This record gives sequence, structure tokens and C-alpha cells, in this order.
Amino acid sequence: MRGGRRARIEERKSAGKSRCGKRTCKKQGGTDMKFSLESLQPKERASFALRALYEAAGCRKYHMGRFEEYGLYQENRSFLSSEQVITFTDLDGRLLALKPDVTLSIAKTAQPAPGETLRYYYHENVYRPSAESHTFKEISQMGLEVLGKVGEAEVQQAVCLAAQSLGQLGAEWVLEVSHMGYLFGLFDALEVPAAARAALLEKLREKNAHELRSGAKAAGLDETAADTLCSVLSLSGGYGETLAKAEALCRNDAMQAAVAELKALAGPLAWMEGTIRLDMTLAGEMEYYNGLVFQGYLKALPRPLLKGGRYDLLMQKFTPGAGAIGFAVYLDELDRLSAPLPPVQKNSTDRVMLNVALPKGRLGDKVYNLLAGIGYGCPEDYNTTRKLVVENPEAGIRYFLVKPSDVAIYVEHGAADVGIVGKDILTEASADVYELLDTGLGKCRMCVAAPADYKDDPSRPVRVATKFVNIAKSYYASMGRDIDIIKLNGSIELAPILGLSDVIVDIVETGTTLRENGLKVVTEFMPISARFIANKASYQFKHKEMDTMLEKLRAELQKKEEAK
Repeated sequence: MRGGRRARIEERKSAGKSRCGKRTCKKQGGTDMKFSLESLQPKERASFALRALYEAAGCRKYHMGRFEEYGLYQENRSFLSSEQVITFTDLDGRLLALKPDVTLSIAKTAQPAPGETLRYYYHENVYRPSAESHTFKEISQMGLEVLGKVGEAEVQQAVCLAAQSLGQLGAEWVLEVSHMGYLFGLFDALEVPAAARAALLEKLREKNAHELRSGAKAAGLDETAADTLCSVLSLSGGYGETLAKAEALCRNDAMQAAVAELKALAGPLAWMEGTIRLDMTLAGEMEYYNGLVFQGYLKALPRPLLKGGRYDLLMQKFTPGAGAIGFAVYLDELDRLSAPLPPVQKNSTDRVMLNVALPKGRLGDKVYNLLAGIGYGCPEDYNTTRKLVVENPEAGIRYFLVKPSDVAIYVEHGAADVGIVGKDILTEASADVYELLDTGLGKCRMCVAAPADYKDDPSRPVRVATKFVNIAKSYYASMGRDIDIIKLNGSIELAPILGLSDVIVDIVETGTTLRENGLKVVTEFMPISARFIANKASYQFKHKEMDTMLEKLRAELQKKEEAK
């Protein structure tokens, strides 16, 4: 009996294997089901591929609990993307938090011995606030950390693994590389005040030439120093060519050391089957990254898929003298790869098309006429059709007609490559985009206005009526003034007249409406005009087309300005 049973068991095991030796299972009806990686979602397939890559490179998996003591994040707030953390009290009365960051936990617990190099990879979920949903979201990350003795070889390995990670995930990818030491060295050479550096780094990240220059002058830099700082915006492109330009701009040893480290990477990265770009405007957070920084993009994804860099300053808070470099891959972004192709792209030609979010109304008409005049017009007049998409494949242009307040959203999320939007809408939305050009169109200003007899009472909060909630909060926070916000969507001027508010924060063009309603401008605090913005991922894959359009647009705007 036992021999017969064993034989039947072995027979069933044998039948449950495919010809290639993989296990199968039986569906109802007797159909065999074979496990295949192709049946998994993109992020699930990615986790298998990345795990194999990192383990082959000698990295060990690092696993941690879902919770961490809140004190760790409270003490290291400057190293977090947001100070907002989900907290709770455990059964022992300790204040814990759902992890908003993996690197902090690894840096705290790894603690390599002197001269030791630790290599870890991880696959964890973190919890961070979402601007879109105004709640927290769970983010799936896979990443790699090299800790302890981190020399040239370790840095090169980490950056090459970042590039290889992108190669595992997509056919077309771009890795951007920069160096914080270069920017800090330039700040020192130009004697940029410490208080102004964070704001100037932000303008560099935005590729915002017009506000970078004004910010430099506001920080006390003369015209020559402002020109030098703005020249960093040209340090973006092919690795070797851009590196030569960056070297020519060096002013001190810190900048030379950064260039030397970037040169050492040129050889190892040259063998990567993708696109490696050097972009010195890529600037990480000042307190987090101190050396190399890099970001990776896949075609068809609207945001960076990979972010990383050196974070010695953080590591040395826990292990003095240790170095660290690492990166994270945001796996959730890969879900977009399984989404069906949008109908507008199904009809596209082989030519690269620039998708433009055009605001409806007077501003959109001005912008379209401007672009049509430099070769980007369409055979079909969008004003005489009910279509929301018009295009000219021969010119490589496609326009989406959208509500002005939605332009930044379409661009940030990658539905459009570029767009034209007012600075007021762009600031209010806090959109993560490149701000490439101030067109000078639609000029006006953001103001605080109040009844003619208004006097501020510092003993109570100011009641502020506005549709620009974030702008108003930011302005009054800079003054250290408490406010009560009353959000309105129209007829803002009516609020102080009826006693609903003390003041309003709104756009003012001529001031006629204010005067006719007995109001006056108290403060002008932000100039407004239409800005040319670009999706950060689109810029990596369509930068030639964008640069061509921008060059023509700047020339046309200059010609119109000279003709006045």
C-alpha cells in the first residue's frame, strides 16, 4: 500500500511540472496554468529584476519594521521631504511613526566599523503626504545603500547600478548627474550669503533664469557675479561636452574636486546602453546631499523614477567619519506603463510631437498667435471648432485647449510636454515643473487690497479673502502674521465691502475695479506674467524640440520688444 501510494504521489508531482521544469497548477476543466513573469504587473516584474541585479553586485537585503520611533524623524526633520508624519502611541506608551523614509533608518542602525563597506538593498513601503489627495499615500520603494568606507570605486559602482536599474526597467532611459560640491563651491566663490542659497538652488532646479538673476541681485551680487551664476543654466547636455564647460567655469578647489569626481565617472558610464546627461542645475536638498546627485527617467513616465546621491552629512550623524551613497526606485510609477495608450497618441506620426497645454481665453489667443508666427500654427482654427485637440504633424505640434487654472496640472502630470501659464496659477499650484521662460505676456501683480480707511490691528489675526490660498499663507507667514483665510472663487472685492474680510489678496492689472469699489492697494508683493513651463521627464526626451521652440520664441519676443 505504502509503495503504491508513494508511486502515485511521485506521478502527480511529475505531472505538475511543465516541460521546462516549472511548477504548474490545474484550473477547473483541466487546463494547465504556468507561472510567468509576463503575467505580473510592471512593478512586480521590476522587483525581481532589481533584486537579481543588486544581489549579483554583492548587496544584502535589508529588512526593517514598518514602524520607527518618532524621535528619529523629529531630530532629523531637515533630512525629510516633509515634516508631516503619521504617528501613534504603542502599548508601552512610546510615540511611533509609520516610516516616511528608509535611508534614515538604515543610517541609524547599520553603523559600519572603521574601514568597512556595507552594501544593502531594500524593498519597503514608506508613507508620505500627497498633495493631490490631501492625505497620506503608501509608496513602494526599492533602493540601494553603500555605507562606511565610500571611495571612488564604491561611488562608481553605485552610480553604474543606478544606470543599470533603469536599463532593467525600460528601453529608453536617461540618467542625469550633477554635483552639489560644484554648486556650493561656486556659491563660496561668489560670496553668496548663506540665507540666500536655498532660494537660489530652487531657481536652479526650476531652470528659472529670470528669477535666478533677480534673486542673485537681491542677495547682493553684482552684475558680473549674477551672470556667472546664471551661466550654470547652460551646463546641461551631453556628458563630455558639458563637463568641459563646467571645468572652464571653476573658481576654486571645491569646484575642481567636483569636476574631478565627475571625470572619473565618465569612463564607467560610457558603457551604459542609455543616455547619460550632465546637468549642473540638478540640485538636491542642501542638508541631505553633499556630493554627487543623480536622477533617472523612463520614457512615458512623467516624473523621475530614480533619485539618489551622496549623503555623508546624514550618515556622520550616526557613524562619525563614515560616508554613504544610495538611491531609491519609485516602483509605483511603473504602473503607468501598463495603462492603455491615450487616443491622442494612437493617431500620432513617427515625428516627435510637442504637446502644448494652451490656456483658453485672451492669453491663449496671444500665445497661439505668437507660436503660429514662428512656424507652429495649425491648419485648423481652434476658435472655429469644438475640438479640444488641434495639431500640425508637419510642424511637430499639438495643442490641448484647457482651462487656465489646469495648465500646470496637465504639464506636471505629463499629459502635456509644455504649457503657458500665469505665474499666479503656477505658484498657487506649486507644480513641480521647469519654468523655462518669462514671456512677458499678461503682466499684472499680486496685491493686498483693503478699504480706503483700513488700519491693521496687530492684536488679532487678519481676515483674508482670496482664491490664492497658498500664496496668501506664504506671504503672511514671511511676515510672521497670523491670518484667517476665507476662500472665495469670484467677486473677491465684495468681501471687505460686506465685512466678510479685512483685506483681499488678488491679482491687480489696472486697479480700476478696486477704485470703483472703494478699495486701495496696500501692498504689491509679486509680479505676474505668463511663463513657459515644461514637464521634467518630457524635457529629457524632447529637449531638442523644446530648445528649438524656445530659441525661436525668445527671438520673436525680443523683436516685438524692440519694435515698441
